Amino acid sequence: MQLQLILIIKILKFLLKLFLGFVILSVVSVIIFRWLPIPLTPLMLIRCVEQKSDGKKMTLKHDWVSLEEISPKLQLAVVCSEDQNYLKHYGFDWGAIKKARKANEEGKKLRGASTISQQTAKNVFLWPGRSYVRKGFEVYFTLLIEIFWSKERIMEVYLNSIEMGNGVYGAESAAQHWFKKPAIKLNKDESAAIASVLPNPLKYIANPASGYIGKRKAWIKQQMSFWGNELDYDKYNDEDEKPVNKSQKKKK
Repeated sequence: MQLQLILIIKILKFLLKLFLGFVILSVVSVIIFRWLPIPLTPLMLIRCVEQKSDGKKMTLKHDWVSLEEISPKLQLAVVCSEDQNYLKHYGFDWGAIKKARKANEEGKKLRGASTISQQTAKNVFLWPGRSYVRKGFEVYFTLLIEIFWSKERIMEVYLNSIEMGNGVYGAESAAQHWFKKPAIKLNKDESAAIASVLPNPLKYIANPASGYIGKRKAWIKQQMSFWGNELDYDKYNDEDEKPVNKSQKKKK
């Protein structure tokens, strides 16, 4: 009995060390990647293995650029397409999650509710899949990047890591692949076209656009116009600031 107790204590100590090690490593990784470019993601490696196993040529186009080198139109286009509450939420859009759950329960077409923050956490730190374990890790890493990264940094990592075509990752490679120009020079129409293929970049083609992608592109451009064709990262930060009392302001 005593030996069993000792064994249980040792196992618990090992699991505790394992847990603390994971927490420390994950937090340190997120802090480091607050500044450093992400050279590769798990999905990029998985796609290369899939291409090799299918007897296809391995293709991996990925050129990291700063957010300042990515067209503001593309930044707005992906927000309008993927996550219109991006600037408001802290990683999770509970309203979208509720709607998606209701639609799925009613037997309608499966609907996702992943935010740009969640997609970034998944792309950089995790593997693709729908298991509860992976989803749990996704929630954890989403919280971490929302704590340690700014919205601009999350967008920068997102637009440099996301799959935008067959073997094409990130805004710079996508701009060159689809429109033969750098990401900073993408116009509204081209940005909307790239954002249109994000739901299934292995299936959809941004240029020339099919009828379906053309409709998605038109909708995204309409949404961009509703936003004033501009993404203001400080919009909701300004609203969170407490107004200064006029009488207090005069005393200063």
